[in-house]
Amino acid sequence: MTMREINFDGLIGPSHNYAGLSLGNLASTKNAGHVSRPREAALQGIEKMRANLELGLVQGVFMPLPRPNGGWLADLGADFMTTTHALAANAMSASSMWAANAATVSPAPDTEDGRCHLTVANLKTMPHRSHEWPDTLAQLRLAFAHDAFAVHDPVPPAFGDEGAANFMRLADSHADTGLEIFVYGVSGGPYPARQHIEASRAIARLHKLDPERTLFVQQSEKAIAAGAFHNDVVAVANERTLFAHEKAFADKDDTLSRIRDRFAGLEYVEVADADVPLADAISSYLFNAQLLTLPTGEQTLVVPTECRDTPSVWKWLQAHLASNGPIRRVEVVDVRQSMANGGGPACLRLRVACDPDTVDPRFLVDHDKLDAMAKVVATRWPETIDGRELQSETLVNTVRQARAAMLDLLDLSRDLSD
Repeated sequence: MTMREINFDGLIGPSHNYAGLSLGNLASTKNAGHVSRPREAALQGIEKMRANLELGLVQGVFMPLPRPNGGWLADLGADFMTTTHALAANAMSASSMWAANAATVSPAPDTEDGRCHLTVANLKTMPHRSHEWPDTLAQLRLAFAHDAFAVHDPVPPAFGDEGAANFMRLADSHADTGLEIFVYGVSGGPYPARQHIEASRAIARLHKLDPERTLFVQQSEKAIAAGAFHNDVVAVANERTLFAHEKAFADKDDTLSRIRDRFAGLEYVEVADADVPLADAISSYLFNAQLLTLPTGEQTLVVPTECRDTPSVWKWLQAHLASNGPIRRVEVVDVRQSMANGGGPACLRLRVACDPDTVDPRFLVDHDKLDAMAKVVATRWPETIDGRELQSETLVNTVRQARAAMLDLLDLSRDLSD
């Protein structure tokens, strides 16, 4: 078996809009009511995937979910065209593009049965995301239908689970047995803590993890209150490296001690608050970056353009590169449309370490496939969406037809129809 890390990016859907639905997500709130640009957003996402291919990485893609979600509205006794604007906005959300929230993934080397386990996230805290999981689960079961995988239903919604955005893994390499770290919240001041420890514990049991190689760590209340609604806004891990803000965890010293007890090879890279204030880290999404190991073995951090535009962040990154630390390269990508809704490069992808030959090939991309996808986006995706006009029949038809055209292109229509 050839074990590779595959980043599955969520293709930004044709209903991408700024409705400001995510409490605690400062960018989402700040840009509520602005006119969105779905075509530009999806093309930015495709270019991000292309950049990963050019780095020599294996790249996957997930499809946008059916929007508006008429089935969810029907369960509420509502009709999209006649219901309230607020409910219609929740049904029209394109937030599934942030594939880091699709599931929690435990690679085969970590599990008792030697299979890669995925548990779809219930996303119960936010109404606009709480209805994603059935369609996400259908896609996961299609992409990972091989016996090498075990795909689980969501944790019951009594306990909130936000997927891989609150999960980290340390290992000597992606193919080695790792230490799985589940990060949960208790309080976030004015904002909800979205990941419950009970959900994390349930996933660890479902994935048949070794308790000695599993940790549950509390996220800092200050970080959540400052806008780090997911742990991946203040910390990210890759192989031996943990890259985190000084204020990421509720008890940093205890957290690091517990990690080192179980993973002696830890390379910890901390950004001090004095160098990069928490507010700058969150607004730039420094940690919501893709920390990747290239085929050459060097670690690269893929950051949004906002990092380059934030003086404290860019200064820190240049100093780290000059110090010859664990992160050897920084690549900048433009995902401004996603960032304006509160999702950086890491939000847009779900990491799955597995043998690429065990994945349904329709969910893997190369340059030719990305070229074809870009043509569909350029001709089918709406150029702009005014959030006040979500219930336009013309817009609804455009969104549905655009998604259908992309499914046709990738031969997924029969399996993922509305």
